Amino acid sequence: MENLKSRMSQLYTTLFAMLMLVMVSCGGNEKVGTQNMISGNSSKTWKAEKSLNASGDKEKLTKEEKAETMQFYSDGRFALGGGGSLQTGTWSFDQSAKRLSLQFQGDDVSENFDVEQLTEKEMRLVGQDGIKMELKAQ
Repeated sequence: MENLKSRMSQLYTTLFAMLMLVMVSCGGNEKVGTQNMISGNSSKTWKAEKSLNASGDKEKLTKEEKAETMQFYSDGRFALGGGGSLQTGTWSFDQSAKRLSLQFQGDDVSENFDVEQLTEKEMRLVGQDGIKMELKAQ
């Protein structure tokens, strides 16, 4: 009887350790937060910090790209400005699909991005062409 209790205890310990290993390995550091992290309570401004091409090589941001800011409003509108130009439209975020969609005003096609990471201060987007953009909240 004592031997059976010892084996059961070992089995439970092993199962617990395996469960913890699975939970830790699935946790990853690619967190995708909520829609509110994009817009804040009313609006939030983001600026591009880094760009990687589809091969993963760093690409230098142009002067215009460095000057651009993107402001997301909690009502689903956005404004992209810099260098004397302004583009507006609407945005939506599907948290389960990790997808950010931008619909530019006067344009029939929407731009869709996979969201690799979304926190209060950082957003990493991947375009359909494979280009990655890292944005920082201002």
